[in-house]
Amino acid sequence: MFNPRYLLAALFVAVAFAGGAWFFVAGLNGAPASPRSATVFPAARPLPEFRLVDHRNQPFGRQSLEGHTSLLFFGFTHCPDICPATLQQLALARRQLDGKEPALPEIVLISVDPERDTPAVLERYVEYFGQGVTGVTGKLEDLRNLTTALGIHFEQAPSGEGSADDYLVNHSAAVLVIDPQARLTAIFGAPHSVEAFVNDLPLLMSR
Repeated sequence: MFNPRYLLAALFVAVAFAGGAWFFVAGLNGAPASPRSATVFPAARPLPEFRLVDHRNQPFGRQSLEGHTSLLFFGFTHCPDICPATLQQLALARRQLDGKEPALPEIVLISVDPERDTPAVLERYVEYFGQGVTGVTGKLEDLRNLTTALGIHFEQAPSGEGSADDYLVNHSAAVLVIDPQARLTAIFGAPHSVEAFVNDLPLLMSR
């Protein structure tokens, strides 16, 4: 008697064989793996010159991003959810890539709240996320010149608490991938995940 389970099993074998054959042929043809989550720009975009300071109160500009891959995220230390969650995901992904990649990406938090985020405040904040994390701040005018060039939007928003110093900052939640030549090469749109970073970053860094 015909058993439909045999047909189902045969179909699984056929699909598995076809998938394996596709990867084999793709490998022979040198077809590169593609990032699953990141959007890769057709041509790398050089960053403009800018002048900010890091959490050690040292100058931080375009040259600070040369020689290594950087992951830029624009946020602020008073952020209640998105900023700490994203930085934690980036930090976890960086740790998972340790030992698998010859050079780990640097994580850079650029504050969109320079009024409250002084270098000292940023220094205490980035310590929570481990090694390889730099906090950056500076004058509002210098910050806006950089964010405008990169298409990053931010603006203050009242928190509803009534205090002039108690406000939030609405901002873009994208993570920007900067190559060792200080060029924007790809972007991760929110929502983020550790798995997406771990899968895509080695591919992006090998380009």
